[in-house]
Amino acid sequence: MRLLATISAHGLGHLAQSAPVLNALRRRVPQLDLTVASTLPEARLRERIDGGFSIEPRALDFGFAMHDALRVDLAASAAMYRDWHADWEGRVAHTAQWLRSLQPDVLLCNAAYLPLAAAARLGLPAYGMSSLNWADLFAHLYAGQAWAAAIHAQMLQAYRDASAFVKLTPGMDMLQLANGVWAEPVAALGRPRHGELRSRLQMRAGERSVLIAFGGIDARLPLQRWRFDSAVRWLLPAHWQVQHERVDTIESLGWPFGDVLASVDALLCKPGYGTFVEAACQGTPALYLPRPDWPEQAPLLRWIHAHGRALPLDEAALRDGEPAEALAELWRQPPKPPVRASGAEPIAARLAAHGR
Repeated sequence: MRLLATISAHGLGHLAQSAPVLNALRRRVPQLDLTVASTLPEARLRERIDGGFSIEPRALDFGFAMHDALRVDLAASAAMYRDWHADWEGRVAHTAQWLRSLQPDVLLCNAAYLPLAAAARLGLPAYGMSSLNWADLFAHLYAGQAWAAAIHAQMLQAYRDASAFVKLTPGMDMLQLANGVWAEPVAALGRPRHGELRSRLQMRAGERSVLIAFGGIDARLPLQRWRFDSAVRWLLPAHWQVQHERVDTIESLGWPFGDVLASVDALLCKPGYGTFVEAACQGTPALYLPRPDWPEQAPLLRWIHAHGRALPLDEAALRDGEPAEALAELWRQPPKPPVRASGAEPIAARLAAHGR
């Protein structure tokens, strides 16, 4: 079976959704011939996706230009979409020619719509899959702007052309997609290594660990101004270049991200599918910085508060020091049963049906 999977590089959440499905498919089809089209770093792809596969470093979507992990750059995004759709028919035809050269049996897109439009031209079985789609987000952000109507119609039609669009729980309703089908949560679970983490970080009795992770889109916090006055050890990306006795880098552990997330006492993040679902599945409580004007946020928040331990945090609370009071309140919340991530296998079974 030959599968082409396109994975958006707009953060790491689309990879977090796609990898468990691809791994489940490989268990069903050990001789899977997999090509991954993505501009995410190869190391990130190979860390999450099992087995051998080819990589096509091809950008088939861009999502939105971002000021940072929390805020969309509306002007830059509008310019990008105008350019992307300036010769839409030509772009679809060119993409169809590329698909024909790869000769996949089936296509899985998270969350690009261009390949879905191209696959429809070829009669190629093609599935969209995500907790969001760019058409709904685009319509929300550019509602009422005359120039956006034609672009939105092309985006929406491309998604409707798919054999089905698999809507991952938790996710947006996507009511305009008649071909939408719901799936249970999808997540890759890490191995809890609490004792090993405490030993590696030489943590003292009473200290707790907090991981800072913003899903692959940077949102640096002003840690240089923090007063580190609580018994917390912080794990954060090395490129932040924060030097302090209470700060360690994620990379210094050399562990898969899932193992780190499963082993810390709390997570500081933005609302995002990958971090929220993986945290709830592993029982890791989360503080989150809300994302203004991001429609996917509402269903994610409803879900995490129903199934996990979570609290919102205002950015102002992070300007001068650790969110000690918020962490204390978070840790006082009673644990909830971990969520079962059962969505990958049924999706893989649907894809495997197209094998030959």
